[in-house]
Amino acid sequence: MRRLAEELRRHNHAYFVLSAPTIGDRDYDTLLRNLEDLEARFPQWLEADSPTQHIGGDALASFLSAPHLVPMMSLSNTYNRDELVKYDERIHKALQDHDFTYMLEPKIDGVAISLTYKSGMLTRGLTRGDGRTGDDITANLKTIPSIPFRLMAESPPSLMEVRGEVFMTRERFAALNQSRQEEGLEAFQNPRNATAGSLKQLDSKVVAERPLDAIFYAVGALEGEGLSTHSNLLVHLAGWGFPTPPKTWAGPGIQHMIAALEELENERAQFPFEIDGGVIKVNQRGYYEELGATSKSPRWAVAFKFEPEQAETLLRNISIQVGRTGVLTPVAELEPVFISGSTVSRATLHNEDEIRRKDIRIGDRVVIEKAGEIIPAVVSVKADRRMGDEREFTMPTTCPECTGAVVQRPGEVALRCENSLCPAQMKKALRHFASRQAMDIEGLGDALVDQLVDHLSVLSPADLYTLETDRVAELERMAVKSADNLMNGIRESRNRDLWRVVFSLGIRHVGARSAQILEENFASMDELMSANREALEKLPDIGEVVAESIVDFFKNETARKTIKLLGKAGVNMNRLDTSPSGERNTPIAGKTFVLTGTLPNVARDKAAEWVRGEGGKVSSSISRNTDYLVAGENAGSKLTKAGELDIPILDETGFFELLGRPSG
Repeated sequence: MRRLAEELRRHNHAYFVLSAPTIGDRDYDTLLRNLEDLEARFPQWLEADSPTQHIGGDALASFLSAPHLVPMMSLSNTYNRDELVKYDERIHKALQDHDFTYMLEPKIDGVAISLTYKSGMLTRGLTRGDGRTGDDITANLKTIPSIPFRLMAESPPSLMEVRGEVFMTRERFAALNQSRQEEGLEAFQNPRNATAGSLKQLDSKVVAERPLDAIFYAVGALEGEGLSTHSNLLVHLAGWGFPTPPKTWAGPGIQHMIAALEELENERAQFPFEIDGGVIKVNQRGYYEELGATSKSPRWAVAFKFEPEQAETLLRNISIQVGRTGVLTPVAELEPVFISGSTVSRATLHNEDEIRRKDIRIGDRVVIEKAGEIIPAVVSVKADRRMGDEREFTMPTTCPECTGAVVQRPGEVALRCENSLCPAQMKKALRHFASRQAMDIEGLGDALVDQLVDHLSVLSPADLYTLETDRVAELERMAVKSADNLMNGIRESRNRDLWRVVFSLGIRHVGARSAQILEENFASMDELMSANREALEKLPDIGEVVAESIVDFFKNETARKTIKLLGKAGVNMNRLDTSPSGERNTPIAGKTFVLTGTLPNVARDKAAEWVRGEGGKVSSSISRNTDYLVAGENAGSKLTKAGELDIPILDETGFFELLGRPSG
């Protein structure tokens, strides 16, 4: 259990902190499940810092308050470069003839936190609060994979408070909002609000589902370490396992820092997270006590905040976008305007309540900005610019795509079209069905999906398996070769893992990880369809909401008909890796494979799928029971261990030959 935990910690650090994964997602999941199984069998040996504890625990009744060991002050800030010059003059006056330098780091627009470690173990996590006490959100912070439970050091500090910021990347924030809108929930306004709302959840299992990350840049209390400079502190934080700012600037004077701020502002869109400025700090920590602090802020640091980039334009119209689950989302159709590096002509309005709250009307002059620097949003209306011909907007009572009835479910803010044959919903459903994590049908892009629905009456994923090459070749921008490639991709998709089939169905709340858990507990689609809510709720990471969604989905006659037709079309409906080897007459039936390193022409997930499809098994660890190691670039310790155990080692070419597949 300790060996597995340590291996998982290394993989977590490589993936979440270094952004350099050393193992595939499926292999990681296998290691994690192995540890979960052992902890279930031997709960007396479950350790508080186990990687399995990132999934969250029991809900709290409320948050308790706790004191910071050293007050957690906020930074004074400015938008004015002249004030930075005056700040520098005050520092020089306070330090007189002492030599010092500055450091600049990006100011992340997130939620400030403080973690306490004793003898290298995480014991408490607090919000900033009033600076002297904060809410104890330890359970929520433990769900964030980039926060280490245990420091990576043989002799860690005996006591340390480390300060940092919790945030969401722009890409993950956009995906979260898309998911919420598909489920009829209100979208978050920006990444910071989404982060703050997540950390306030009393149920840490809910927090575990949110894509939170963290970066650390300061300490409060610190015993047992003498760190003379801020740059040295950042090096130590990284060495202890903390993610630190991805880029910093150092320089001898304030003009150097002002130039660095301009560089940072020009590069702000290149950061994966939202930044709203930069923080300038005196590098020499030995001067911090001498410089002191005001009642709220330390004098050895100052924040310079960037003005948010906004633009004014004309709101020409409001259209309706119909999502995969039927949710109707109003979209602002704008006079094109350039902002934050790109031309924007559309912006989300989220829902009707948002339109009413901001009093947005067709024909208004509106101010837009990119929420989280990625999603265009209407910030405000120039009501004083109205000419009198602006029109109020009302949501439609029928679906604009299929004219089906629109309803509002209890507890939801969104309106929804419940016609399962709605073309707009079907297009989204087909894109999801064919996506890489689902059935992975190569060649089935958005434009082709539109044509299949509009011109070939593809109204169900099952209809894909009845397509004919010559009909597809007649479509716009298609030809015989591209049609053949699509048909080959559809044929190959019949042999996907059961979890991919489950995920491809688009069951509400069921992501790829949940689908894998379902596959582990049900050997076939029939077994899963027959499962009751009580049985599903007992599974890890499923819970009441997901269980109810699964049961409701399989009650739907249209869904059951689609699954039946998929089965008739030859789509796999069974757990591939549990078929007895004797049932398959292939060279690898019953053989156990370990895949490691980077293969030049195939992803490891795809290679593992091939092995299971031929009756073989895939393991994440080398043992005497391993029959073959498939080794790509940077294979690492598994290659060495395979050599020690005399296990046959295959490169990609040898692997393809064994499976009878063409290489490249």
